[in-house]
Amino acid sequence: MATITFAIDEKLEKGIAKFSWLNLSEIVRLELLRRQALLNKFNSKEEQELIRWSVELGRKAKKGRFDRLLDKLSPQKREEILSIIKKRKNEGDSHR
Repeated sequence: MATITFAIDEKLEKGIAKFSWLNLSEIVRLELLRRQALLNKFNSKEEQELIRWSVELGRKAKKGRFDRLLDKLSPQKREEILSIIKKRKNEGDSHR
C-alpha cells in the first residue's frame, strides 16, 4: 500500500489532538476511496449520456422559450434582434 504525507494547519492539528482515538489515516483513506468512486461514477458512460441528454434538453427549452418571445415582438424589432444575434455569432466565429 502507498504512503501519503500531507500537511495540516496548526488550528486543525490542535483540534484533532483532542481526539486521541481519531484515526486520521483511516479517515483520509476512506475519503479518497469515496472520491474515487464518485469520479468513476461521473466518468461512466451512463453518466456522460445523462449529461449530454440534460444539456440538449436545456438547449431545446431555451430555444423554445426564445422562439415564443420572438413571436411576441413586432416584425421590425424581431429583425433587429436577430440581426444583432447574427452579428455577434459571426464575430464569435472570427475569433476562433
